[in-house]
Amino acid sequence: MTRALRDVRVLDVTQVMAGPFCAMLLCDMGADVIKVESPAGDSSRRMAGARGNDSASFNAVNRGKRGIVIDLKAPGGPGVLRRLAAEADVFIENYRPGVLGRLGLDYASLRAANPRLIYASISGYGRTGPAAHKGGFDLVAQGVSGLMSVTGEPDRPPVKVGVPLTDLGAGLFAACGILAALHARERTGEGQLVDTSLVDAGVALSVWEATELFSRGVVPGPLGSAHRMSAPYQAVRCADGYITLGAANDRIFRRLAELLGHPEWLDDARFESDSVRVANRTVLVERIEAVTSERTREYWLERLEAHDIPCGPINDYREVMEDPQVRAREMVVETRHPTLGTLSTLGTPIKLSGTPLTPGRPAPLLGQHTDEVLAAAGYDREAIASLRQAAVVR
Repeated sequence: MTRALRDVRVLDVTQVMAGPFCAMLLCDMGADVIKVESPAGDSSRRMAGARGNDSASFNAVNRGKRGIVIDLKAPGGPGVLRRLAAEADVFIENYRPGVLGRLGLDYASLRAANPRLIYASISGYGRTGPAAHKGGFDLVAQGVSGLMSVTGEPDRPPVKVGVPLTDLGAGLFAACGILAALHARERTGEGQLVDTSLVDAGVALSVWEATELFSRGVVPGPLGSAHRMSAPYQAVRCADGYITLGAANDRIFRRLAELLGHPEWLDDARFESDSVRVANRTVLVERIEAVTSERTREYWLERLEAHDIPCGPINDYREVMEDPQVRAREMVVETRHPTLGTLSTLGTPIKLSGTPLTPGRPAPLLGQHTDEVLAAAGYDREAIASLRQAAVVR
């Protein structure tokens, strides 16, 4: 079937997480994504003790791409990348601001040769502002953006979100910006600069926390698994562990009180509305857990679901990947890798009926498609051999 971005060529000049994740999303949508690496390769190739091509971490966010090695420190290296950019639709980079400018690979320089180019920059803090020069790390960005101040339990040490949320968020926002820029180019014929950052992503995702500050003047703090706008809406204790429970409005709370055998809660002034229940969350959850702790998770999940009260298990990741719903949604896919064999990777959460996304090929070996990409860019066999001899490409 036709793929949504089948005519779009992307140069992925990024490494580790945010940029590669962004480019992989476009690849799943059908774009021809060329992964540009240094001779040492993306640093994720060496994560968790892996070496070179045998890296599950690299494969997790680089599937489906073609790979080329260009030494941007070698004379002639930037020129090769400029030549590729002259024919590209999208250029994605996550260098510190200013680095590519010194190589003549900044937006202004590449746009001069290719006005239709969409140049996406993903950095730690963005291209403007007093911290623009700093590097980007998910842990640091989670702290700066406030995420760590609201994660974990009250009166406990700071905790980061378990997944690299600012990395992945920046990649998602960059992909969204690229798609918008591609749509705008259909009208104007002109490309543009897309600028986002890890800190921007962390701040942008803090919707409820910002609302609490702006509307009430209250600096939000950590609440564990609880919701700051609704109660009860959190993990609750059962006899053999925890489940999630979401009685987030008065109608559902009424059913919950009756199911738990305490209809008198409905006449308690402390629990009469959602906003009041939030203020009295601690005593409410104590009363709920006094009941739920007497029975198993399975017991309560069956009864809560039977009464149409939002609930669920708290799965570990093995349970997640074996969940029938997750499997039915094709959120686990397999690809064949030339050195690692069959690899399980995450599927795409975007389901399009007319132009479906596909996981495509496995991630490229280091420099696997160098000759193929250069030939398509107009380099003849002798020119490619000369570049190899000069160690500009590999």
